[in-house]
Amino acid sequence: MKLTIGHLYPDLLNLYGDRGNIQCFIKRLQWRGIDVDIVSCPSGSRIDFERFDIVLLGGGSDREQELVCQYLKKVRKDFKDYVEEDGVVLAVCGGYQLLGNYYKTSSKTIEGLGILDIYTEWSKKRLVQNIILKNPFFLNPIVGFENHGGRTYIGNYTPFGKVLFGLGNTGKSGYEGVTYKNIIGTYLHGPLLPKNPEICDYLLQKALTRKYGGNIRLTALPDSLEHTANTYIVKRFARSF
Repeated sequence: MKLTIGHLYPDLLNLYGDRGNIQCFIKRLQWRGIDVDIVSCPSGSRIDFERFDIVLLGGGSDREQELVCQYLKKVRKDFKDYVEEDGVVLAVCGGYQLLGNYYKTSSKTIEGLGILDIYTEWSKKRLVQNIILKNPFFLNPIVGFENHGGRTYIGNYTPFGKVLFGLGNTGKSGYEGVTYKNIIGTYLHGPLLPKNPEICDYLLQKALTRKYGGNIRLTALPDSLEHTANTYIVKRFARSF
């Protein structure tokens, strides 16, 4: 078995160490004897979504985000088709915002891709701190770090998790991120996946099932270090919930 992962615009969406998510995908596949091919798609690249089993969109500033959106508008239908055909997407921070209809800043409105019917509006006060989520699908809490000026409104979509500690999508809703089909959109940095191996394996399993069919189950890995990192964050802020 083999998965191909598309890392979109790493030269522009590279603010928060989200390459660590790529490294986590690679190692957890290699440890299981599964081949992986990483396709880096910098500015100006031709994006062929049919090649990809997983797509990563990282975080960037408003300027970089606007540039990326202009590139992706050229393949918006292909991206939308990929999503509707159960393509796996991890979109972090700026990448998460790009999936929506627009991002309204203090001075203008940046048109999004409209992959999801969500939107983001800028606020002067940034939402910056550690964050802990609970998603009933996963055994362990989801931990990370958020740093965003945008407030994202997800309508009737299912959030990525309920906020146990932190601020989340708007600082007031009590929820963080969004899920749709095989998309996870989130503000969680850290990077997200090394401290949340369940999330990584969830995305890998979805990609493998989509590509090869059947009821694929990933072999368990000895994740003691990963769980220690996760548990440290949870215990540190446990008094808060």
